[in-house]
Amino acid sequence: MRKPQEIITSRQNVLIKQTALLTERKFREREGLFRFDGKKLFLEALDAALPLYAVLFRESATQTLLTAAGERELPADCRSVILPDVLFDRISEEKSPEGVICLSKRLDKFHKIVTIDKWHAFFKDAVRGQTLLVESVRDPGNLGTIIRSAAAFGVARVILSADCADLYHPRTIRAAMGTLFHTHVWVTEDFCDVIAALGREGKVYAAALDESAARLGSLSFGERDAVVIGNEGHGLSRAVLDACTHKVYIPMAPGVESLNAGVAASILLWEFYRGR
Repeated sequence: MRKPQEIITSRQNVLIKQTALLTERKFREREGLFRFDGKKLFLEALDAALPLYAVLFRESATQTLLTAAGERELPADCRSVILPDVLFDRISEEKSPEGVICLSKRLDKFHKIVTIDKWHAFFKDAVRGQTLLVESVRDPGNLGTIIRSAAAFGVARVILSADCADLYHPRTIRAAMGTLFHTHVWVTEDFCDVIAALGREGKVYAAALDESAARLGSLSFGERDAVVIGNEGHGLSRAVLDACTHKVYIPMAPGVESLNAGVAASILLWEFYRGR
């Protein structure tokens, strides 16, 4: 990768201010941009051909990062700048900065807002396969872990209720470990309508400890089946439970009430994957 020619030294520079503000959701949504820090995500972004807007390098780490990038290059319209270590550290979100901050345009190719008047078209054109639905998971770290597991176990798409944590929160991106860059994620306010549509194509399992729920391990999952994971503390809403066609529970040792949402999703998705 070619060495950046632009150097910024002022905290008042427009790009520096913009980078700092991208920690706020309202600013990310207004600008159509998001940020992520660190070497691994930087290299993952290059491999995924992300529409990078700007890349900021820590002066002392620049050559190491350029060497790691090898022959890969940034998009032609992406700004590439070097910052003095002190300035870089002031806007970094890492405790031990690895020396690179990336700003990217939103990934509209993979991430879509699905409304009641559009989701029919999305389903018509969507890649066939199993689906993970997530209701009201508000912890960004949990959401990122869930997306990472969905990618690892080959789920076709992840569908989020609109009140889930922000897909582009730095902690979501960090926990997803680069899988967010190529995983199909839809966000919808019409969550129950989407469940009903999926229920016409396959079975939709609510992950719930319920008298009518089947024990995980006793089921065979189909290629178009789906599973719904709920909020860390409250589980699934009554409306969502009623919209699902089936229920499933994860057997556990006595004395444990529930699992973390990310862990529960991983266990369920492993069973989906094993079944395939």
